[in-house]
Amino acid sequence: MKEWKLKQEVYHRLNPTHKDTLNDKEIYLIWEDSDIILNAKRHWVEQVERFIYPAKSYCVAICYAKWIERDYGDKFYDLLNDKDLLFGNDPYFEVYKEKKHIYDPIIKAFPKDEQLGMIPDIRDYYEKEIRYDGKI
Repeated sequence: MKEWKLKQEVYHRLNPTHKDTLNDKEIYLIWEDSDIILNAKRHWVEQVERFIYPAKSYCVAICYAKWIERDYGDKFYDLLNDKDLLFGNDPYFEVYKEKKHIYDPIIKAFPKDEQLGMIPDIRDYYEKEIRYDGKI
């Protein structure tokens, strides 16, 4: 098993709940491809008021794939095609090969400044989950 997957699994076994669950959050669903792309791009540069799915799912998957590639050496597009990238916790996550036409413009819009929008929040979860070190 890859190191990041092992850390992710250990984190979830030891921490079955965390504040990013959808159980107590207001979510907004959008289904038009153009709306998904637009809202995902908004996630890159601003804090959105509510969880907008599946736009948020694309953003989280792209961030995780970029950072896992950087930290562990796996290939970005292989990661986006891994159905277990988000540990099965996101019912709106879809793999890259099924939704290239949605992923590509969102990937292209990823900002150089990773301190914008929701990216720092996503990074916080990534550090806890994928780089899990046994501490909470």
